[in-house]
Amino acid sequence: MSNIWNGDASRRDFLKLAAAAGAAGTGALSLDAAAQAGQPINFYTWSAAVDLVKSHLTAFESSTGLKVNYNNAPWAQYRDTMVTKFVGKAPLDVMWVSDSWLPEWAEAGWIAPIDGFPSLMKYNADADTFCNESMRYKGKQYGLTYYTDYMAFFYDEEMLKKAGIKAPPTTWDELLQQSLKIKGAGLSEYPMMLSMARESWLIEFLSAMVFSNGGRFTDADGSAVMADPKRGAHQAMQWVVDAVNKHKIISPACVETGELNGLKAFGAGNHAFALLSRYRVRTLNDPKQSAIAGRVKQALMPMGPGGSHATVGWMRFHGMSTQAAADKTRAANAAKLIEWFGGKAGSQYQFQKMLFSDLGSGFGVKELFRDPEVQANYKKYSDITMYEAQQKLARKKDVIAPWFGEWDEVNGTAWQTAVVGKSSVAAALKKSSEAWNDLRKS
Repeated sequence: MSNIWNGDASRRDFLKLAAAAGAAGTGALSLDAAAQAGQPINFYTWSAAVDLVKSHLTAFESSTGLKVNYNNAPWAQYRDTMVTKFVGKAPLDVMWVSDSWLPEWAEAGWIAPIDGFPSLMKYNADADTFCNESMRYKGKQYGLTYYTDYMAFFYDEEMLKKAGIKAPPTTWDELLQQSLKIKGAGLSEYPMMLSMARESWLIEFLSAMVFSNGGRFTDADGSAVMADPKRGAHQAMQWVVDAVNKHKIISPACVETGELNGLKAFGAGNHAFALLSRYRVRTLNDPKQSAIAGRVKQALMPMGPGGSHATVGWMRFHGMSTQAAADKTRAANAAKLIEWFGGKAGSQYQFQKMLFSDLGSGFGVKELFRDPEVQANYKKYSDITMYEAQQKLARKKDVIAPWFGEWDEVNGTAWQTAVVGKSSVAAALKKSSEAWNDLRKS
């Protein structure tokens, strides 16, 4: 799901936000009397960090004099809820958007580009490249990010030391050799934890492996290249197939292991290495939630032959509806709200910083890596230098298209079929490639 939030965050920083709002009231976020006289801004999100959102909205209303109608829906129903509202022309101005939905919503004309708002576009200079790219579709930008993260590579430092390993692997081959050594020492039956269950996380796991092997699923023109044995996907899939069936360093049950169960297994001390969302390190190094707390370290994503330490990133952003964009006053007010959440509220990226502090969720702006409070917070459970170094190498998924959902079903099944030995690597990737090109044509 690529979504960290499953409940409300605390209200403990409400006063801090309110103070920031007061300071911001005389700046760029202030509106003239005509704008303030407009209708309330209609704001819709999924039901995550609800208390934080509400407190930040209170500060916004206090600062600008604008009113906001705020509603939310559970993540599982959010996309369908929004589509129904878009089709029914329900009043919407600003909403949370997943990068996976951007092509669909833009093509349908439900959300509008923000390129015409200098007050919003100026934040691109401080945002990570893959964040900016993930908000663009057909040359236009559709919002400002407020949450981003990436697939990370973790290891149990203590287990490596017990096996006589002094440093984590830097390549996929080194990962194999270290895993065999750990397995031979009887420290772990399956040293490498990889979740390959059919769920929405799967494309992130697969993309990270393909990208680090120097590969792509599609080329710059959007045509499938995953079946090309020289384009990375073949090498990544073959590594997994061999790791499961030949070397037995990954459990054959990986095709039934979801991201959450994989997290629990790694946190229980069953594995030496794991691919997991970067934000999971907070849980893994929490003594109340993990048996290996204090032992989990992050290393750069292993690289394949001719590859790099690249990984896949994802993000969420605030978008503006075409309804709002069509009206000058509504558009101006919507832009103010988007800036308050996705840009700076006063002099700081308040909302992204608060999400990080309360939930450990990632941010997409470089400035926060220099923030003393952020640094001190992250030092409690991980290395912020490594966090930043890997984020600089994160890339957007290259399969986000209006037909992504349909293709993802075929692709995930193809990988699983190869892993369990019911298909060759070449045949699996050919099926995935053909499905992509067929859907693209239709």
